[in-house]
Amino acid sequence: MIRIFPLIFVLLWSSAFITTKPLIDNSDPFSALAFRFSIVTLGFFLFSLYTKQKILVNKKNFIESFFSGVLFHGLYLGGVFFSISKGMPTGIAALIVTLQPILTNALSGPILNEKVTIKQWIGVLLGFSGAILVIGLDIGSNIPVVGLIATIIALVAITSSTIWQKKLSNNLPLSVSNMYQALGGVTFHILIIIFFAKPYIDFTQTFIIAMSHQIFLVSFGAFTILMYLIKKNSASKTVSIFFLIPATSAFMAWLFLNENLTNLDLLGFFITTIGVYIATRD
Repeated sequence: MIRIFPLIFVLLWSSAFITTKPLIDNSDPFSALAFRFSIVTLGFFLFSLYTKQKILVNKKNFIESFFSGVLFHGLYLGGVFFSISKGMPTGIAALIVTLQPILTNALSGPILNEKVTIKQWIGVLLGFSGAILVIGLDIGSNIPVVGLIATIIALVAITSSTIWQKKLSNNLPLSVSNMYQALGGVTFHILIIIFFAKPYIDFTQTFIIAMSHQIFLVSFGAFTILMYLIKKNSASKTVSIFFLIPATSAFMAWLFLNENLTNLDLLGFFITTIGVYIATRD
């Protein structure tokens, strides 16, 4: 079962890009994320109570988990949602944040003292090359500068969060750690709303379906799997699977949204798959 966790994660995480656009079409990005992580926080709280986990933790563990949530659920997701709301193409946003393994591999050596092998670097470069082929070199429209900046911030945030999560000294149960991380995300987005954004949500059927997908399948499912994989594997090896996400998202867009999937896309998907296999195999 554990061996298929990376596959399940890629499928669930990739599907989030498909449901992001319907969310921001019916709300501002920060209200949507604040709503999402309020429910996620409550869900992990109730689950922790049900499984009789210790909710109250020491100050150090709380700050570590809370700050991880600010980076991941706040800056990363906030940056992605905001950039798409400003006109950044979803595929381009996915490609930019997929640069994460490059940064993580570069930083996990000096920060985490992990040994990044030549084989892993070859896998990463193949994965990145394949991702570029899938998304395509022709953007097709002007990229908004503010959207590009937000996506780069998201890239730095998810890289920092992955390395930070690996360095955490606590051994909290996943449900408790995820609860405090979600709380960090809620706090971040509420502060953004108070000081910078004009909140609104239109609870259409489309919004409710897309939000339910992101809460239950992505936040409860994919994120828990990611935290487990980071805890059990090296940071550099874990994030290599992110290179599969742009290709998988493109395939899902073809399957569900009738977007074109060219032979070049299929070639890119194949190259990316090989790159991930090389980077992650023992």
